Amino acid sequence: EVQLVESEGGLVQPGGSLRLSCAASGFTFDDYAMNWVRQAPGKGLEWVSTISYNGRSTYYAEPMKGRFTISRDNAKNTLYLQMNSLKSEDTAVYYCVKGAHTYGSTADGLWGQGTQVTVSS
Repeated sequence: EVQLVESEGGLVQPGGSLRLSCAASGFTFDDYAMNWVRQAPGKGLEWVSTISYNGRSTYYAEPMKGRFTISRDNAKNTLYLQMNSLKSEDTAVYYCVKGAHTYGSTADGLWGQGTQVTVSS
């Protein structure tokens, strides 16, 4: 089965850190870029970060720059998001999303189940 399975999120105090993971199966993981997307309460989907198929290129939305780090372990078919200096506004459901093929230009719409991250004292 083609799927993305995310780790559990959690409750974190402001300024704290949390690492999310996303385990991929059913496709050639290292042929695809990967993304993190989030949805905060009452808001729409927000792009967080993208990583290229080989991990050599990374991209971040401005609010995440300097605080979040996207990475991948292709040997383990796993995507990660390290979140540091968390703020209350980072509270959201976080999704990993399959990106475009290395030699393609579009994604096929595969999403993880979503995991709740709550930043609160």
